[in-house]
Amino acid sequence: MTRFFLKFLVISLLTVQSFSSFAKDKIMIIGDSLSAGYGLEQAQAWVNLLQNKYVAEQKPIEIINTAISGQTTDNALLKIGAWLAAHKPSHVLIELGGNDGIRGFPIKLLQKHLTELVTKSQRSGAHVALMEIQIPPNLGPRYTKMFTDSYSKVANSTEAYLMPYFMVPIAVNPDLMQDDNLHPNAKAQPIIRDFMDKEISTWLKQTKQ
Repeated sequence: MTRFFLKFLVISLLTVQSFSSFAKDKIMIIGDSLSAGYGLEQAQAWVNLLQNKYVAEQKPIEIINTAISGQTTDNALLKIGAWLAAHKPSHVLIELGGNDGIRGFPIKLLQKHLTELVTKSQRSGAHVALMEIQIPPNLGPRYTKMFTDSYSKVANSTEAYLMPYFMVPIAVNPDLMQDDNLHPNAKAQPIIRDFMDKEISTWLKQTKQ
């Protein structure tokens, strides 16, 4: 039994290692709890489900997930240099800002931080996608609109790819949300996986044109 387990472990490690070396696209996700799988087993989270899909379909794409629950744009700026140096991604997907918005951070500061995250990633040689985050209207329509508009402004000024928010079709359905009404549940994860599979595919095609 022990020999069988060791043999299985070696084969699994070699498979992961060979896939990693085979991958042509390395996508690093810089995100918050929505990509970190808050309240879920890691195996249930959409990032893991999508990586498993790529492996099953033999797509040469590796996902590097640096998402941290509670992460804000200024937190990420402290770490992004080390992440870029360690992982050397070909692509960077920035899924951040929700925690900034919920806490009412100044819009100009949000835009500044997002711009720095994009440009630091671009200077490392990576293609960058910026996800257009949306927040609940608790802080009023003016702040909410200015918040969402920040993403298109930053994308336009940096020439980053603007990616739609995967929570838009999820947040309106209570059956897909955890009890806190902020985070998607396990049932929502395959839906997010398929949404992101399509959006990432479109993005990768554009970067190869």
